[in-house]
Amino acid sequence: MTTKAVAIEEVEKDNGSFDAVAFSQNAFSSSKALAAVFDHTLLKAEATREQVINLCEEAAQYRFACAMVNPAWVSTAYTALRGSGVPVGTVLGFPLGASLSVSKREEAVELVKLGAHDLDMVLNIGMLKSGMNDRVQQDIRGVVEVAHEAGAIVKVILETCLLNVEQKLRASELAIAAGADFLKTSTGFSTGGATPEDVALLRGVAGSRCGVKASGGIRSLADTRAMLEAGANRIGASASVNIVRELRGE
Repeated sequence: MTTKAVAIEEVEKDNGSFDAVAFSQNAFSSSKALAAVFDHTLLKAEATREQVINLCEEAAQYRFACAMVNPAWVSTAYTALRGSGVPVGTVLGFPLGASLSVSKREEAVELVKLGAHDLDMVLNIGMLKSGMNDRVQQDIRGVVEVAHEAGAIVKVILETCLLNVEQKLRASELAIAAGADFLKTSTGFSTGGATPEDVALLRGVAGSRCGVKASGGIRSLADTRAMLEAGANRIGASASVNIVRELRGE
């Protein structure tokens, strides 16, 4: 058995179970159920107002879990989605995670005021690699406190492509201890995206304590199935519409 497999097996013993098979089967039972697991995403620097509004219209039409946009477009997305029941998601400390903790917290304050419900924050990767666990946890907790007080949720992006197994496990535990609602694999802007192996590792740590979001490079129905079967219960993708249409056979 590999070191990674041993690590997953050990954490699964302590953190409760998440039935990935049942969740995946339910998600693929209909296009509506599948759409509900997607954060419909547009984070390109060159994204225009028109493209953001189009993303929101698609999110409302397909009933995606949220419309994920850059901070500058949160108010636009909130207006476009008002009355639809689909929340606005956004990112902070993105994509490097190296912002000041006070900046992340203040950004969170402003974003929830503008109407963001899902806050996907990047943890401080350099501090994690330096063994500065308390600082990493405090960095996350500052955002979590703001979000939860406002009724919002926080997904902590680990950027797994930059971490070894031990660092992934430690980052996951620190994020959960800080109150994260989801562990998230990737920004999609680094050297790699989500893999089923990393999703399984994060789910092994999370158990039923929090969600797991797979993001980065998920472009097909097959990619989506692999991530859900590995333990993800949220998918971040810009190809959400095409993936749902693929399930419909369109």
